[in-house]
Parts: sequence; C-alpha cells; structure tokens
Amino acid sequence: MTITQTSPRRTFARRPAVLDGFVRREGTELVDGTGNVLQLRGVGLGNWLLPEGYMWRFGPGAESPREIEALFARLIGADAAERFWREFRERFITEQDIAEIAAAGFDHVRLPINARIIQDASGTPIEAGYALIDRLIEWCRTHRLWILLDLHGAPGGQTGTNIDDSPNGKPELFMVDEYRDRAIELWREIARRYRDEPVVLGYDLLNEPIPNEWQHRYADELADLYRDLTAAIREIDPYHLIVYEGSHWATNWSIFTEVWDENSALQFHKYWSPADRASIAAFLETRDRLQLPIYMGEGGEHNLEWLYAAFRLYEGHGIGWNLWPWKKVDTRTSPASVVPPTGWEDVIASVGGTALDRATAQLILDDLIEAIEIDRCKRHDDVLAAVFADRPAVIPAWGYGFDGAGRSYEADASPDVPNLRLGDTVALRYAFDIEHPSNPFESHAGDPFRPDELVVVDLAAGEWLEFVVEDGTDAVDYTPLSPDGKAVPARITRTDGGLRVIAAAPLRLAWLVLDGSKYPLVALVDHGQA
Repeated sequence: MTITQTSPRRTFARRPAVLDGFVRREGTELVDGTGNVLQLRGVGLGNWLLPEGYMWRFGPGAESPREIEALFARLIGADAAERFWREFRERFITEQDIAEIAAAGFDHVRLPINARIIQDASGTPIEAGYALIDRLIEWCRTHRLWILLDLHGAPGGQTGTNIDDSPNGKPELFMVDEYRDRAIELWREIARRYRDEPVVLGYDLLNEPIPNEWQHRYADELADLYRDLTAAIREIDPYHLIVYEGSHWATNWSIFTEVWDENSALQFHKYWSPADRASIAAFLETRDRLQLPIYMGEGGEHNLEWLYAAFRLYEGHGIGWNLWPWKKVDTRTSPASVVPPTGWEDVIASVGGTALDRATAQLILDDLIEAIEIDRCKRHDDVLAAVFADRPAVIPAWGYGFDGAGRSYEADASPDVPNLRLGDTVALRYAFDIEHPSNPFESHAGDPFRPDELVVVDLAAGEWLEFVVEDGTDAVDYTPLSPDGKAVPARITRTDGGLRVIAAAPLRLAWLVLDGSKYPLVALVDHGQA
C-alpha cells in the first residue's frame, strides 16, 4: 500500500523560547527564566551526530554508527568516506532546518550526541565536534529555540545495542572503569563550556540506558553513575536542569526512589503502545511521589491517528514532549523526508554483500548529500498538524480527551478493547469481527490502522465525545465517519476545549476527518472493507 501524507505547506503558531535566564524546575513544573510554566513542544535532531541505520533504511550489518561508517568506507574508501561525513554534518542540519523548526511551532530541539564526536579515545575534547554544537546554539539563539543536550552514545555504550555506538554490543559504560571515567569527564567538559548558556535547556545524561536483560543486572550501577554525573556537573554548573532517563528504553523507572538534584526532571520515551492514562500511570505516580517534572523525550514513528492521540495524552497530563525525529530518509512519520537518490536501493542491498562498484557508490552518496538539505526534502505538514492538534487530517474516535466523564465524554457503556482506556465508560470496540493482534498499536510506517487493528466507539443517541484541538480548528471542516467510510448521524460543535461530537442516533464512530483528506479510508479500500 502506498499513500502520501503530504499536504500543501501550512503555517503554525510560533512558540519562541524565552532566553532570559535558565529553564528550571519549580515543583512538578518546568518554568522559563521569567517564571512562566512551560508546556514543552520539541523535535529531535536524530541521525545528525549519531547515525542510526533504520533512518537510512539499512538493516542488520549497518545499524550502528560504526557499522554505517564501515559500510561507506568499504564502498568508497576511507578518505572519501571521511569527506562524506564532513559534508553530511555540514548539510544534514543547517540554519534553515532550525528556522523551519521554529516556524513550525516547536520551542526546543533535543540534540543526540555521540561521544566520539566530542571526545577522543584518550578523553580529550574534539574541538570540531564542539564547533557543531556551538554553531547550533547560535542558530537556536537567532530563532528562539532551546536545546536539550542528549548523550545518545556514551563512551563504551550505555545500552549495548546499535543505537548507542557500543563497540562490542555490550553496555560497557557499566563494565569498564575507563569508560565510566570518560563519561564523567565528558559531562564536566559540557558543563564547563555551557554553564552560562541559557539557550541550553538542560543536560540529558544518558539516552535509554541498559535495556532488556541489562536493566536488572546494572540497575544499581546506573543509579550510582547518575549520582556521580550529577555531582560532577554541579561542581561546575549550578544552573542547568539535569534530566534522568529510566532504564529499558527509558520506560523502567524503578531506580527513581529519591530526588538526586533539586533542579532535575525525569524522562520517559513512548512508542508503539496504547495512548491512554494507564500506559503512563507509573510515570505519573513517580511525579507525584518525588514532586519532580516529567518529560516525554522521544516518541513518534507512527501514523497520524496515533500521533494525534499520544500527544494529546501528554499535554492532557501536563507533560512536555519531543517528537522523534525531524528528518530521515524515505519516511512518512517525520516532518521532513529525505528523498533517496537514484541507486539508493543498491546501497541498501550492498549491506548484505551485493556488489556495488566504487564509482557508482560515490555518485549515489554524492547525490544523497544534495538530497539531505531541507529545501530538497519532502514535507509532511500533516505530521505537524497531528502532534499540534492544529487542523489535524484525522482524529481517531478513541482519541477523545483525558479529562474524564462530563468534560471529555458523556456515555454509559463499557470498553471492550484490551488495554485501552479501560477506566472510561465509553464503548470502545474493534470495528470488524475478525482476528485482532495482541497489540493494535505496534509500529506503523505512517500507514492507517489495518481493519484488524481499527478501534471505534459506539454511541447512543445524546451521548458525546470531545476532542482536544487548537483554537483555529473549526467544527465545520470535519465529518464524523463510520468504519465503512460513511457519515454518521452526529453533529460536531466547537467548544472551549475542542470539537464535541454528539450522536443524534445510535452510531459507530471511527474518525473525524478533515474535509479533503483521504487518509483513513485507504486502508479499508486496500483490504476490501470499503
């Protein structure tokens, strides 16, 4: 199935960062330097300073930065590959990217950093790497964005998977003292350089540490390292927010039993899971218990329906967020998609050993360097519309608000979809009587939910649901549809909180669809359901 989510270029309300003073914790809130409470809305600059294989459409054999570097060195030679990476870092993220991120309505970026970019094997700072960060800071100052500095690949690796550039497929940050010492010194160096820089939102100490079996083996070591990193930073920098991620892809918060620093926040990530309160309940409990702000620092990689619902979940619970990522190759889930050059499939095939001559490979990679610039990318403004709830193309029926009965819904029934909004008295159902997956919210490359995944709401006459949208979103522009793509007997009214759908007769609601959007119906047509 091939669909496009690209719509005509749109404008969104700007939300410029306040760069007077530092972002800080105030109770369970984050506030800017003037004391205004923040609802952070950001985007991640993934793949720039730490390449990840899936963002190039590579599979096993070229997933980590080291593997991708080795692939390109094999294809075009070491010297040419080195030139490629210099050009890549010059052109993948430019001031124009930052200007467009600000114009899109984001207030911050999260910058994933590979330690090898800013620190050599002896622990010495690499000035060329820091120059990239310094340049980004100046662009963000000009365009009024904060930067969250994220150590995505710590010395030795904090995850033992491809996402952190671990040299031996193990979280050796917790196994080798040298790597631990280098990580502490790296954060000391960052603190020395940026202690007085208000453009820096804070320090995200380790991305997704110790997943899978490692989360149990090295839990104590992770907590100890967090304490030591905090102490090292605070010897130099008393100002910046420190952000701690849980283990196991930032989802296991069992290590957070006490407050390690008064100016800190806790971060979780969320992918491919239900967008409901139960899915974030453990994070909310920790916020209440420790009285610390919490932040969804990485999430996305899904379709428009899930993006709308998930990001309303965060904002409905006072949680700042960061969409992942801004740009990658051949995608429908990011705001910008690099159009792969002719021959890119041959580069992908070469990962598995298919022969590709050096001259051809060089030509393809040269073309890629041209393609990565933002003005050559395919744009997905409907992704932005979904995460901002600003005239989204589609609103799923199950994505109604999170303020409970009388405010987000008025209904009297029981949900019947496992692990989805079970505390609400709303009749959630699967649309079709066929076999259903154990998790209907698994990874989607931007495609609509399949018929076996499609969740709908049954409403009796007079019952209603309310959907959170931005002020400029008008009820007259939407049509309520059943799962067969036909209009249902309901009226949509604009309220202070959003769009309210009121059933005039018993109905089965699948979506609210923006006039002119074909998006949710494609899946049904392709599967013979409409």
